[in-house]
Amino acid sequence: MQVKRNTILTIVSSVVLVALLYWLSFHKSGNGMLISILQKSAILALVAVSMNLLNGFTGLFSLGQAGFMSIGAYTTAILLIPVKNLDGVYYMNGVSPAIRGFKIMVANSPAWFQSLFPFIALLLGALFAALLAALVGIAVLRLKSDYLAIATLGLSEIVRAIFSAPELDQVTNGSYGLNKIPTFPAMFGGLVPSLVTPFVIVALCVAFMMFLIKSSYGRAFKAIREDEIAAEAMGINLFKHEEMSFVVSSFFSALAGGLLAMYMRSIEAKTFSISLTYDILLIVVIGGIGSVTGSILSAFLVTASKEWWLRFFDQPLNLFGWQVPLFRTGFRMIIFSILLMVVVLVYRRGLMGSNEFSWDRLFAFFGKKRKAEGGAK
Repeated sequence: MQVKRNTILTIVSSVVLVALLYWLSFHKSGNGMLISILQKSAILALVAVSMNLLNGFTGLFSLGQAGFMSIGAYTTAILLIPVKNLDGVYYMNGVSPAIRGFKIMVANSPAWFQSLFPFIALLLGALFAALLAALVGIAVLRLKSDYLAIATLGLSEIVRAIFSAPELDQVTNGSYGLNKIPTFPAMFGGLVPSLVTPFVIVALCVAFMMFLIKSSYGRAFKAIREDEIAAEAMGINLFKHEEMSFVVSSFFSALAGGLLAMYMRSIEAKTFSISLTYDILLIVVIGGIGSVTGSILSAFLVTASKEWWLRFFDQPLNLFGWQVPLFRTGFRMIIFSILLMVVVLVYRRGLMGSNEFSWDRLFAFFGKKRKAEGGAK
């Protein structure tokens, strides 16, 4: 009976979510902020889950997600900027002849290829990052704990510095960044509107990582996390599985970076600074290290809190002619930090801990709360 109830609730909630997204697709006017928050949250949820795969499920403390996101973002942006906009984007130093020639070739390709090219660009950016991760992993995965974190954080900064280097101005446009990036295309012949596209891509990517975690490889990841010596004694190849986790995490981080470039429509190197990595780590910790659904829930809550719900703290407030102190630009982040401290103190292992969302656990939580309130009376 409970299984049937849970299945019905899952189907109903999924239908409601899809219906909301389709409704927003046809009612964008007046809902711009909500649409923006949802899209950004979905993208950050993907990179948070990919970071959790590495940190929470494999036990490798890596802080290089922003670097791999920048690889995916720049690769996708460079490939997608239309040939007619090249001179406007690369107005300072000009564009590489190779890039212009490639874009002319894409522009003259069949219509079906052009419709698929945004997804090909996303995939190429992710594959490029995965290849770099496979090469770098050979060296950095020999390190453990804080040393691995420092090495990957340094790698992220090196990648960011390379993208802003003057020597690559004709490719990355240096410190001027890239703009006029096309936004999300529709999928399946228009059946999936452009607004819904990033959610479909993120859902497919998260589903793949969840299947990976539940597979024999995922069990090996968890064994390495718990005890590397015991895992190796059981016959688990440590380097093979750590390298796989590192490459898969980097692949999906870069894919999220490509989606972020299409969401923002313009990018520059400073977009992928250390603070972005810290924001992603914050989402993972608040959601629960070792919980996929916790990372997803936390991504939406943290993004909505920072970008929307707490915005009124940045505006001056007058009550009966009295100017309320502290209500000014920047006060929102103080309130946000206080709320984070409260959440961490109350939920020491994050909102979900290492558990995944389940309807049974949700009903049990409210059932206990109702009993406690009844006992108090």
